[in-house]
Formats: sequence, C-alpha cells, structure tokens
Amino acid sequence: MAKQFPSIEAPHRAFIEAQHMFFVGSAAPSGRVNISPKGMDSLRVLGENRIIWRNLTGSGNETAGHLKLANRMTLMWCGFEKRPMILRAYGSARTLHRRDAEFDELNAMFPEIVSARQIYDMTVDMVQTSCGYAVPFYDHVGERDTLAKWAEDRGADGIRTYWEERNQHTIDGLPTDILGPSDDT
Repeated sequence: MAKQFPSIEAPHRAFIEAQHMFFVGSAAPSGRVNISPKGMDSLRVLGENRIIWRNLTGSGNETAGHLKLANRMTLMWCGFEKRPMILRAYGSARTLHRRDAEFDELNAMFPEIVSARQIYDMTVDMVQTSCGYAVPFYDHVGERDTLAKWAEDRGADGIRTYWEERNQHTIDGLPTDILGPSDDT
C-alpha cells in the first residue's frame, strides 16, 4: 500500500542515504520522457524538503532542457538488498551550471571530479513509499570507475568540447544552456 508524506522524514532519509543508485525522471510538455539511473557519490539530502544531486557529463543532457520548460522532477530509489521498498520524491528543481554563483558551494559537498556538469537543487513537495515486493534482490559489488577515468583522460578542456558537441540540446532538440543562456526554446 502506497503512503504519501509532505516531506522527507528520518526513515526516508536513512533509506535514501543507504542506496547506491537512484533514478531521475523529467519531461518537457511534449516530446520524450527521460528516466535516467544515477550512481557514484552524487546526491545529498539537505533538509525535509530539499535534495541536491550532481549531474556528471554523459551522453545526454535531458534534465537541463526539460526543466527550462516544465519545472518538475521525480527521483526514485529501490531497495534491491534486504528491505523491500520503493521511495519516490516529487517536486520542482532548479538547474545550477558551473557558471552560477551557488554551484561551487554545492559542488564542494561532493568528491572532486572534472566531469561535474550541473547541480539540481530540488524542492520536494511529496514523498511516496510503496512496498517494492516485486523488486528483485541484487548485491552491490562496487562503483564503476569508467566515467571518472573517461573524464580524467579528457581533462577540463576535453569535457567542454564534449559539451559543445553533444550536450547543448536534448534528443528532442531543446536547449540545455550548458554553455550559457539560450533563447531558442
């Protein structure tokens, strides 16, 4: 049976912080819905209604483009180990790029990595838990180092080039503002 809460309670926070992976869902008013898995050390619960997560450079940049047009986001965690639970946090978020004043302060809450692309500062307006009884068991073996090595090999200049070539627009052609504000929405 699903239960809904107006904020992140202590047991929710403990569950979130114990997970090794979470999923992000976003969508513009039209076009494709994006659901993306996130890992590494990239999320912090900062209060009852606030979560930040750091987005690392990758093949797509959907969330940034979606939030420009529809400021809504869902985060989801699954209990793959002992405790069967699914937890979703619903809310709105703002995109902070490296050029934004608050980026450095929030980015300092995470381990240093050259591929940090954005930070999403989410205001949670509802938390929902459900049983998760059908979620299979998985053992966490460890973090992959592939993305960190890829970024280190490219360095800051190579990452910026990647943003220019691959991260300026969503798969539906929406601007992401990765290199600066855009008027083509």
